[in-house]
Amino acid sequence: MSAEPGDRPSPNDPSWAAAQVHPGVRAAVAWTWRLLILAAGLYALGKLFLFAQEVFVPVAVAILLSALLVPLVGWLERHRIPRSVGVLTAVVATFAIIAAGLTFVVQQLIVGIPRMSGDIADSISKTRNWLETGPLHMDSENLRNVSNDMIDWLKAHEASIATGALDTATVATKLVTAALLTVFLLIFFLYDGHRIWEFVTRIVPSAHREHVRGAGDAGYRTLQSYVRATVLVAFIDAVFIGIGLAILRVPMVMPLMALIFLGAFIPIVGSVAAGSLAVLVALATHGWFTAVLVVVVLIVVMQVEGHVLQPFLLGRSVKLHPVAVILVIAIGLMVAGIVGGLLAVPLLAFANTAVSFRPQEGLDQDWLLEEPVDVSGGENP
Repeated sequence: MSAEPGDRPSPNDPSWAAAQVHPGVRAAVAWTWRLLILAAGLYALGKLFLFAQEVFVPVAVAILLSALLVPLVGWLERHRIPRSVGVLTAVVATFAIIAAGLTFVVQQLIVGIPRMSGDIADSISKTRNWLETGPLHMDSENLRNVSNDMIDWLKAHEASIATGALDTATVATKLVTAALLTVFLLIFFLYDGHRIWEFVTRIVPSAHREHVRGAGDAGYRTLQSYVRATVLVAFIDAVFIGIGLAILRVPMVMPLMALIFLGAFIPIVGSVAAGSLAVLVALATHGWFTAVLVVVVLIVVMQVEGHVLQPFLLGRSVKLHPVAVILVIAIGLMVAGIVGGLLAVPLLAFANTAVSFRPQEGLDQDWLLEEPVDVSGGENP
């Protein structure tokens, strides 16, 4: 029997306790347990990534490289080149360029680091003299002991510094298994990516399968835009900063350009870290004035990047708030180190588009490619 209007639930009624809780509190509790479950799920995914990172990292790198090379493969195919030949051409050319660049940078490090240690020793001596005779008038005996210790350490460790730099620069080439797995996955992602995605999404209930496939396609196209724009922005940053470093005669220009190029793939954090290293090298080898000029060069280039290049190249397709970028990079670095920081923003860009995808929007968004890129290599079965 239903209660009459105006009747209040009795204390024995199960709904009575819920009715005593303020609606705002109920909403806060509902949000809290959902956010806790979401955080636990993300934490579990992070732990799973770390547990099997030897597999997941090559998969992620292969997906990013495929997003970069899909337009090239499509262009070759439109010019009557068989898809298999186009895929092999793109993959071989890409890894040849990467191998040549790594070899050149390693050679520059081997030659440059021992030479730079002498410049650093001279800078230490000049700084010591300025601290002694300048306005600070610091104690000469203590300064002399500290500077002599630093110079002696540099001279004693020239060979080990060069060897350590060589080991650091070539660590990627020693991961043969990961490199081969990346190449293998990249070839199949480029040749048969669409069929692979359709196969993976078969685990989704049929009522939602097409929506998930469409969201994945839209997210992948955003990933294409992100990767292409990031590579171009990183190249422009490295070239113009390298020109500034060469004009200022800062040593090891090419290795610093390579680090700036790689650092640009971790937005904000990577650029700041690579630029700071260039400033330290200039400070150690040429003094404060040159270091300040390097800072000016970095600021100018970064301003052009932030206000001209990125808005023009990325547009609305992967427009992310700087706060979201910083937070997701910080989380990525805490969970998986440098690899996590590298993959955090592309993952966020993909998820941002995929989650907001609506089936009725189709592929008519102005941020998508003008022509859909078919990565299936043929008709779907």
